[in-house]
Amino acid sequence: MSPNGSDRSPRRPKRRKLLQALTAGLVLATATGCTWEDFPRLGMPTPTTEEAPRILSLWQGSWAAALAVGVLVWGLILWSAFFHRRSRTKVEVPPQTRYNMPIEALYTVVPLIIVSVFFYFTARDESELLKLEKKPDVTVNVVGFQWSWCFNYVENVDGSTGDAKKSKDLAAIPDRYKKAFPADAGGVYDCGTPGTRNPQTNNPGPTLWLPEGKRVRFVLTSRDVIHSFWVVPFLMKQDVIPGHTNAFEVTPNREGTFLGKCAELCGVDHSRMLFNVKVVSPERYEQHLKDLVKKGQTGYVPAGIAQTSHEKNRETNNL
Repeated sequence: MSPNGSDRSPRRPKRRKLLQALTAGLVLATATGCTWEDFPRLGMPTPTTEEAPRILSLWQGSWAAALAVGVLVWGLILWSAFFHRRSRTKVEVPPQTRYNMPIEALYTVVPLIIVSVFFYFTARDESELLKLEKKPDVTVNVVGFQWSWCFNYVENVDGSTGDAKKSKDLAAIPDRYKKAFPADAGGVYDCGTPGTRNPQTNNPGPTLWLPEGKRVRFVLTSRDVIHSFWVVPFLMKQDVIPGHTNAFEVTPNREGTFLGKCAELCGVDHSRMLFNVKVVSPERYEQHLKDLVKKGQTGYVPAGIAQTSHEKNRETNNL
């Protein structure tokens, strides 16, 4: 105790430590490389597709709901701590309350409402994001394998003959996706290894070329284990599953070279399964396909493991 009989002095070091912790937290929050324009995205990169703002909105809404719940919980905790703390002059046990039905009903109903709202917006946005057009502008078969990626461009390209709908290399792709393939699409391909690098940026991994302003369908297949195709600024990723084909569509609306990676732990060299996405003008995209023909990269590489029985049972007459 202090000379005057009070017990305040031992609390001063605690208060000093609390002040130091708050100061350190403020410094960490303000010393990052983010500008005020980055904060509304809450850690997300700048969207580069027409569909990405929908995902960003869902992310921001989730944070807003979480913050509202957090403020309520923190407020109740602080209110209880400050206004119901033990009195220095009274030592009796305060009144105990049990089986308060209104409060119990409240903390049962409110979480159900929160989860229902989350479910509604998630289901609504998921349905829109996974919607497939009957005829996308561009179709790319993304093939994941340990430890890199191949890209089959299902296109009519001068100098490449064949038919993607009948190609044995694409036999693993279900017929419902082949219906959208262009007629007599000989196609071209590009494959990478973990040591491949983009010549412009020197980023590791092969480079997937896409045309700006065109709706692109990704048909995802795997040759071995489960991978996950994630283009970071697209704010969209989907699993690449052997024997089970997934697909989604995006419309890139910003030119540039962006990073992609495997987002599923797929083995010892998972961290090296990187790739690049180069969004260019439609004219430059067509020229790139012709350049692949000149390199002799015509036709398609094997798409992956054949469909499982479960996947075949999902076959329908339309998308």
